[in-house]
Order: sequence, then C-alpha cells, then structure tokens
Amino acid sequence: MSSTTQVLPPLAERLRPTSLDDYAGQSHLVGPGCVIRNMMESGSLSSFILWGPPGVGKTSLARILAQSMGREFHTLSAISSGVKEVREVIEQASKTNLFSSAGTPILFIDEIHRFSKSQQDALLGAVENGTIILVGATTENPSFEVISPLLSRCQVFVLRPLEVGQLQMLLDKALKTDVLLKEMKINVESTDALFRYSGGDARKLFNILELVLSAQQKSTDGTLVISNETVTNCLNENMAMYDKNGEMHYDIISAFIKSVRGSDPNAAVYYMARMLDAGEDPLFIARRLCILAAEDIGLGNPNALLIANSCYQIVHSIGMPEARIPLAETAIYLASSPKSNAAYLAIDKAFELAKKTPSAGVPLYLRNAPTSLMKDLGYSDGYKYAHDYPGHFADLEFMPSGLEGTVLYEPQSGKHEDALKAYLKALWPKYYKD
Repeated sequence: MSSTTQVLPPLAERLRPTSLDDYAGQSHLVGPGCVIRNMMESGSLSSFILWGPPGVGKTSLARILAQSMGREFHTLSAISSGVKEVREVIEQASKTNLFSSAGTPILFIDEIHRFSKSQQDALLGAVENGTIILVGATTENPSFEVISPLLSRCQVFVLRPLEVGQLQMLLDKALKTDVLLKEMKINVESTDALFRYSGGDARKLFNILELVLSAQQKSTDGTLVISNETVTNCLNENMAMYDKNGEMHYDIISAFIKSVRGSDPNAAVYYMARMLDAGEDPLFIARRLCILAAEDIGLGNPNALLIANSCYQIVHSIGMPEARIPLAETAIYLASSPKSNAAYLAIDKAFELAKKTPSAGVPLYLRNAPTSLMKDLGYSDGYKYAHDYPGHFADLEFMPSGLEGTVLYEPQSGKHEDALKAYLKALWPKYYKD
C-alpha cells in the first residue's frame, strides 16, 4: 500500500492565533476594557475597518472575533472578487438572517482599499440595513481609499507594528509548540537580525524563520542555529525578489522614496518599475509622490506638488499599463527638482508649539467682531487691513502674547526660497536676518 506525505501549511498559517489569549500585540484594541474586546464580550458588534501594516494580525483578529461570537464568517479578497461575488455573499447573509438566530454574519474583506467605487457601493446597502457586519482590512489610509458613505458607517481601528517583546513571544511559541519545530534541535544564539528584518510583521518573522531553518545545513550534532549571521546570509541570498504579497513592500517603497529624495532619477524609476511589475497599486505610488512633493521638495520647487497631484488624477483616470508613463515622468521630475523640507519642519514645529500653548489668547485686534458687544469689548479694534497700506503690508504682531517673534518657517537655500527669504526679510527684518 502506497503512502502519501502530508503537506503542511506554512509556519505562519500553522501558528495563526485562534483566541485572544494567543493573539500578540494590539493591546490598545483587545486589552481589558478596550473597544474590540468590549464588542466581543458584550455581543454588540458594529462594522469596522482595521488599518495597519502587513502581518500585524488583521485577518486573525477578524476570525477570532467571529469564532468567539459564533457568527457566520464570509471572506472576500479585493484582488480576486468583484461585484458579483459581493452580491452573492450579501444574498447568502440575508438568508442566514432569516433562518438563524446566531447573529448578523460577518463579511471580512481583505485589502478593501483595492475595491473599486462600484464594489464598495454594492456593500453600502447591506451594511446600512444590517444584513452584514463589515470588517475590512487595509494597509492604506481608508480616508483616501474607502468611499465616504461606507466609511461613515464604519469605525476605523489602527493596528501597530509588533514590538520586539511581542516578536520574541511569537518566536518562543513557534519553537515550543509548532508540530515541526518542536522536534528540531534549534539553538538561538542571537535575534537582532531576525527581528530587524521582520519589521514588526509576524508573518514575515515566521517566513524568515522557516527560510533560515530550511536553507541551513545541519551541523555534526544536528543542531540548527538562529543567529544574526545565519539570518543575514540567508536573506542576502533569498530576498532579491519583490514579494507581491507585501513581504518587501515597505523595503522597496522606502528605497523608492529615498531615491527621489536623494535626487537619483535612475534609481527612482528602477524601484518604481519593480513595484509596478510586481503588481503594486499605481495609485499607491502616485499618492506617495504627492506626499514626497510636499515633504521633501516643498518650497524648493512649488510646481512639484502641482505636477504630483496632476499625476495622481491622470493615473486614476487611465489606469495601467499607460499609467506607468506619467508615473515615470513625475518620479523623474521630482528626483531632479531642488529639495527643501522647510514647510515640513515648520508645521511640525507649529504642532509642537500649539500643544505647549493651547490657551494662548488671540490678540483682540485679530478677533472677529460680529456683535456690538464684541465691538464694545475691543474685538477687531486696531486691526490694520493689509491692502490699505503700501506693498500690501501692515506692521502688526500676529502671534499670541508671549509668542511674539517666534519663527517657525526658516527658508532654506535655493532659487525659490532665496526669493521668499528676501521678501520676508524686507517685511520682518527683526525676525528674518542673515
């Protein structure tokens, strides 16, 4: 009689948690008294979206929630499902609601940011009338990717990358409980590289662990070694490809952004080509270019933001494969532009100052005076209308009392900001000096 070898699922799937007791991280959501645990314990469930990087437990959390509450669980992937599949699940959920007392079924949609407007519209009615409880998972900001009517009916919960202590807990669990690893003789000498390459991603941690162990030659006594050296050597040989499922998503996008910031158009289009070739959403790249145009180029070339925004609109209109051309044009333009992060630094300084001075009073002459009482109190009294003065400038102090003379925007060197600095220096010589 012939025998067959059992094929086990990947380590990450074998160790997927089945209860909150096994779940790592996200204590701000699942800890005692926190929102998702409260939902689970009270039985009162509403639609929500889980927003966070890959491998932090979005899918596992949705499954645990459904299992613990005894809810029927449907799952769709935005990559492979269309409006037809959405409507089929909604119809099935409607029948469940008629013939079951188990509670409203849960529909889990992975990568909901990839759903088109029509697909999201197909969900709206079912969410609104309570046919389904929607749980979406996304690595992208749902404010940009989920239509407003649907987003307004969902809470958004932010999941954080796993910390070193949580990664250590997962590693210990894998070595002690996994059906294969617990039978191996494994010596953990160091974990810095393992955790660093994992980047707070549990799936990535398990994939790297599996890769290192399977690729490593056993020593004479049969011991497998996990160390900074074995992990680094193994990954240098095996992680050359961009992973379409997101394992190296953040590594490649980081290299792309840093290439544009570093004024290397050649590296920029190279990394962009790798992302597009691997199936990256072109709108994700276009959004990153908009952010980069404001953060890293800013007032060094104010046209950069206009071009990046136009690129986003064009990519949204035409799609791939044609979108690769305006994306490349924009990436090259931004990489070749003068750089300034002065606006980025200014708003961060402003936020810091605003948090320290939340009660700083607005000068009376800058306040609006819509009522006679406010006028009697001196509101707007002494305000100088800038356009009534030469050069459209009136010498007033606009900062609150105690913050006079605070400089948040400091122009950097370059054609555009040199002109801005000269203009501001002429207006405010006491603040802007050489």
